[in-house]
Amino acid sequence: MQQRGVRRVAVIGTGTIGASWTANFLARGLIVRATDPAPDAEQRLRQFVDACWPALARLADLPPAPPHDALTFCTDPESAVAGVDFVQEQAPEREEIKKPLLARIDAVLPPEIVIASSSSGLLISRLQSACRHPERCVVGHPFNPPHLIPLVEVVGGERTTPATIEQAMAFYAAIGKRPIHIRREVAGHVANRLQAALWREAVHLVASGVASVADVDTAISEGPGLRWALMGPHLTFHLAGGTGGMPHFLDQLGPPLEGWWNDLGQPSLTPEVREALIAGVAAEAVGRDIPTLAAARDQFLIDLLALKKGSES
Repeated sequence: MQQRGVRRVAVIGTGTIGASWTANFLARGLIVRATDPAPDAEQRLRQFVDACWPALARLADLPPAPPHDALTFCTDPESAVAGVDFVQEQAPEREEIKKPLLARIDAVLPPEIVIASSSSGLLISRLQSACRHPERCVVGHPFNPPHLIPLVEVVGGERTTPATIEQAMAFYAAIGKRPIHIRREVAGHVANRLQAALWREAVHLVASGVASVADVDTAISEGPGLRWALMGPHLTFHLAGGTGGMPHFLDQLGPPLEGWWNDLGQPSLTPEVREALIAGVAAEAVGRDIPTLAAARDQFLIDLLALKKGSES
């Protein structure tokens, strides 16, 4: 199940992403050493693992209860990384916090141990710059929630070695993830930039009175979002070209699409736009609170992942 040589993983920071990573690692039979400075962090982490274990058990053959004896909570990062084979860091998304934290971890680890940051948009070249061994630092950015979503974006910095990229890619693949290698550093990596591009136009359509918040969401969830669950935009448009595939699609629909690109909006999050988005989401949620919405999302993801697994077998 796990990558050869990786038995113990350190989880540095156990908020939403770190807790989800922890559950994922435990479900894959790994020993986890975790740390977080919050006073109630260990209790919240173990509660999270308990809460999401039934969902993980639907996707794999797992024992009825999580192996809490495989999870050790440590008081500081240095203790957490002692004796581990891989480090997954997810401190707050601020360079002034992550950069010295990576340096602290780097200072006490053997140079062959990979340090992966879950950063959703920071450049690893800047985060690794204070490390003695910057060559072993990468971004290993998951998609929320990591214990369910397969995607992990792997990004090397200016001083990251190809061997480190290979190690990280192999590790994530071995624990059931779908890692992609981002070949050049850009703010936000790939998936978040794609999300940002779509949301920019979604905000523009609401702000300019074209459609309501709920109708924009429906346009995705009941339309292209269904196709995207199986295929990305390129392969989807390849199919849209019929038997001629992508060449026919580009000939027939390429020019109109370029025209639409030129007409896309450039919205700003003004107070008025913010108010419209907040009110629109409240109306769409129809009284459902965040935990209720999250539970519905996770249940759907479990069903969808099971369906995808069946279609690939």
